[in-house]
Amino acid sequence: MPTRSVNGVREPCLKLLPPEDIEHLELPSEQASDGPVRSVVYAVLESRQEVGDNATASKQLEMESQNFNLFTGNQTLQERQESFKVISCLQIPDISEIFVGVQMFGQILLLMQHERGGFDIDLEDKRFMNNCKAVVSTCTFGGGDDLYQPIGMLQTSLKKVCYVAFWDEITLLEQEAEGKKLGENRTIGVWRIIVVHNLPFSDQRLNGKIPKMLGHRLFPQARYSIWVDSKSQFRRDPIAVFETLLGRTNSVLAISEHGARSCVYDEGNAIIKKHKAIPEEVERQLAQYRLDGYPKDARFDGHKALAEASVIVREHTATTNLFMCLWFGEVVRFTSRDQLSFPYVLKHLHTMRINMFPVCTRRALVNSMGHKHKAKPLIRQA
Repeated sequence: MPTRSVNGVREPCLKLLPPEDIEHLELPSEQASDGPVRSVVYAVLESRQEVGDNATASKQLEMESQNFNLFTGNQTLQERQESFKVISCLQIPDISEIFVGVQMFGQILLLMQHERGGFDIDLEDKRFMNNCKAVVSTCTFGGGDDLYQPIGMLQTSLKKVCYVAFWDEITLLEQEAEGKKLGENRTIGVWRIIVVHNLPFSDQRLNGKIPKMLGHRLFPQARYSIWVDSKSQFRRDPIAVFETLLGRTNSVLAISEHGARSCVYDEGNAIIKKHKAIPEEVERQLAQYRLDGYPKDARFDGHKALAEASVIVREHTATTNLFMCLWFGEVVRFTSRDQLSFPYVLKHLHTMRINMFPVCTRRALVNSMGHKHKAKPLIRQA
């Protein structure tokens, strides 16, 4: 276990309960209130009424994102601003393909997802996902990474937690070519492999944000989840992690502080310098944040607001679900480098109880294995 110095004393970076105590931990059966957000509703609009505006400086930045499609909807900047007022969420399809009750001004409306939105999942897999109460998930689209088996979990936790890896057809074929065949119940090791069809984005990094940020839509009955990027191997008991990072700190979301920087604008410049995103997209995002008044020295409860999001531990509450929807909206609108948008969204939902843990805690949670090779882009047939 990695350690760190606290007041001159070396302490473990992650203080988990002993195994005999973990075995007796149970997931809470009822969801506690986590703030002013009581529910998040989802809607799909088949048509929209254009909203007029008055040629302001904001209008100069209102450009149609190349990433908008039937899955995301086409959210204007004005609608984006309204969504941060905690009255609505990015209009994304209901992935579970069921009717959704939407409460607006005392009325109950029944709306259904756009059937051509994409990210299609087989019915058998949906049934499995609907039975998950807690989840550890990862994804590889475009065959960019190997599948690393988790370690460190107790047998009792394996009975309570689903381990789900999302693949596309490219990854499935590549893994099968290497001799890694799906076993009984579509599993490889402890991972249940969910093969997703009709991915909505040609950019595989954006496709990966769907299971990363919208897990509450994919697993509608889940109370807790841990997201692990495909370059990492999860190496702790998930039930113990929920207790340590959420329960013990009275938090609903836990994520690592950024290891190198604390400023969004400095991080954007570093991304451009390292050629990790299209410069124009990053510059447009930073320009919008400046226009919105986002400060250069933003902090969250004295901690860095800039996060490293390769591991996300959260309870699925109305507030965290809204947060993830808004975060997904920023990623779709601007750039898939999600560390740029995390502190911006956090500033708007500042009442959320969040645990920004130190980098050494992240290192205690996962082994960093690195990427196998660059993911193959999704090429659509004309």
